[in-house]
Amino acid sequence: MLETSSENTIFIAGCGDIGIRVAALEQSSGRLAVALSRSEVATHRLSHHGIKPVSGDLDKPHSLLGMPVDVGVLYYFAPPPSVGEDDPRLANFLSALEQCGLPRRLVYISTSGVYGDCAGAWVDEDWPVNPRSDRARRRLAAENRLAEWSLRYGAESVILRVPGIYGPGRLPVERLRRGVPVVREDESPWSNRIHADDLAQACFLGAYQGKAGSVYNISDGNPTTMTDYFNRVADFFGLPRPPVISMEEARSSLGPSILSFLEESKRLDNRRMLNELGLILRYPVLDCGLPACVGD
Repeated sequence: MLETSSENTIFIAGCGDIGIRVAALEQSSGRLAVALSRSEVATHRLSHHGIKPVSGDLDKPHSLLGMPVDVGVLYYFAPPPSVGEDDPRLANFLSALEQCGLPRRLVYISTSGVYGDCAGAWVDEDWPVNPRSDRARRRLAAENRLAEWSLRYGAESVILRVPGIYGPGRLPVERLRRGVPVVREDESPWSNRIHADDLAQACFLGAYQGKAGSVYNISDGNPTTMTDYFNRVADFFGLPRPPVISMEEARSSLGPSILSFLEESKRLDNRRMLNELGLILRYPVLDCGLPACVGD
């Protein structure tokens, strides 16, 4: 077990870009960051950022036994598998926690896709969930499993429903260079986004300011159409704007992954995030967020 007290230690499962940003916030608050690592490459990357790696693979339940997770806060950022309608990785992890020790609070990143298509309506956290894609169904299954686990063991949980994340290395520049078309502006769905730095801050605040058992929409609160987003990224990088096609043409020419996003339209209401988490957005609009995507 770790030699530090549990409240001074946090654990991250799925410590990629967002996890490293969250770890930096925790470290600046004087806490030790520990993260699950399933490869030597990941171990080296985590160590480089001052994060203590712990060996384990979410797809191999036996490798998770003995994890040192006697911690105050646990962040679960690992994605589900790419197929199916469930998340066995989260199931494996929660099962291991029953043997290794329970955190005071678990913060889980989900997706705003669990709401499904809302025909462009403003959607708050009380909006009924209606996932239309397997990708979103996996996340909703994980949300439900986490809620049941929290109730059974008395461990607090907070769920963050997150839309598209943008930031350094997270912009559709290659897609724009390939000239993948977008649908006409008048047919384009509403889309929502959050800068990686603001998402990391939301995760951090969710761990210490969020209400136990609550769900939060995480968004900059300034949605635009998907076509507008691609055009503005193209303009920012001095690239040609993508060609425009109708929705009917898109259904016959674009792949199912892209279509799954085109067929859902919603605008996320982020007032609960602002009021309860107290998040002050660094990048509330793309005009200030896009310059912050270069040179990180």
